[in-house]
Amino acid sequence: MSAPRILVVDDEPDIRESVRDILEDENYSVVTAENAAAARKSLRDGRPELILLDIWMPDDDGITLLKEWAEGRGLPCPVIMMSGHGTVETAVEATRLGAYDFLEKPLSLVKLLLTVERALEADRLAQENVGLKRRGSPLIEPIGRSAVIQRLREQVKRVAQHDSWVLISGEAGSGRETFARYLHAHSSRRDRPFIDVAVSAISPGNAARELFGSERDGAISYGRLEQAAGGTLFLDEVADMDLEAQAQLVGALDTGSFMRVGGSSPVTIDVRVIAATQRDLHLAVEQGTFREDLFYQLNVVPLLVPPLREHREDIPELLQSAVDRLVEQEKLPYRRFSIGAQNALRNHAWPGNIRELKNLVQRILILGTGDEVSAQEVEAAMGAVQGAGAVAAVPGVSFDQPLRDARDAFEKAYLEYQLEKHGGNVSQMAEEAGMERTHLYRKLRDRGIEIKDRR
Repeated sequence: MSAPRILVVDDEPDIRESVRDILEDENYSVVTAENAAAARKSLRDGRPELILLDIWMPDDDGITLLKEWAEGRGLPCPVIMMSGHGTVETAVEATRLGAYDFLEKPLSLVKLLLTVERALEADRLAQENVGLKRRGSPLIEPIGRSAVIQRLREQVKRVAQHDSWVLISGEAGSGRETFARYLHAHSSRRDRPFIDVAVSAISPGNAARELFGSERDGAISYGRLEQAAGGTLFLDEVADMDLEAQAQLVGALDTGSFMRVGGSSPVTIDVRVIAATQRDLHLAVEQGTFREDLFYQLNVVPLLVPPLREHREDIPELLQSAVDRLVEQEKLPYRRFSIGAQNALRNHAWPGNIRELKNLVQRILILGTGDEVSAQEVEAAMGAVQGAGAVAAVPGVSFDQPLRDARDAFEKAYLEYQLEKHGGNVSQMAEEAGMERTHLYRKLRDRGIEIKDRR
């Protein structure tokens, strides 16, 4: 696993070498640049995880460089400014542009190391929070005391001790990403980024830019592979990746390097890949929609997450966890599920798995009253979902409005239902709806529906 990469930009050789020695003694990987031009070149060569930037330099000053990065696609990573004669106005301007902190020269060894450590930790937590908010749950530990879940947890912990790539299979909503995060949390890469990529949510033709980044007119966009440097890249619904991006990914995983879109020099990577799919990749290989070489690269260690119907005894614990989370995060009223309600839920087929259970709990807490949830309330809530296919039962669709408005309202409700049903998997949704993916993306955009919100 590679160490965090830090770029030190300062025109004074003594300071550059001194800072390099200090940071390398703390097991950081350090590159240096003597001016703004060299700093720009270093950013093209590879994304650092932190930049120490001097303000006064012979060509462009540090504030100019900071402004240039901020006005592009945003700062590439945390930036700590350094100066021997900075002013309050300079510090305020640097902070406004997004700098993490401001260090005065001569540098204090203790303060330098503490600020670097805090900046890297804050950036790591910020990246993790993005993924956790999308999942809607801060939980890392997969829930369940059933034998099948306990065995899977132990298997994941054993796999985590090795740096092999993993392919996680399982139905939509079964908890594949939870197990991927659990694996990362128990690996030697736990202190490095966990970057999740919802492959099915990438618009057609954009997978290469999303994964590998791009260069254009001096502006650099870092892809997910570079963002995951030293950590874990999680490819959710990897079967939905287009063949061109699959070919590029094969090359990157084979050689340990890749070219950004529009780039002219290779970028080296050190990353663990965890892929997830709800489709049969053997069949996809036979049908020619998934590359055989990529399948064997990813399928070093296969893991299968069971559907909820195969560990129904975990439903009471899953219910309690969902209630606790919704009460804490969304301030919904606490309600207790009666034994009868729990029994009714244990007898449900759960085609949507754990995601369906969480959505049902949320619906019951929002719409219900009283301290206890009864079996009748649970059955009514599940019956309402099953009967929502009728047009008259779709909220927002009324016959007492112009045909065009009713059609638009129904189309939005239909698309939202299909997204929920397929867990945000656009390929499966397009197949059931009988639409081209490009046309479907346009429809979703026109109706103001965000795909990632449904995953």
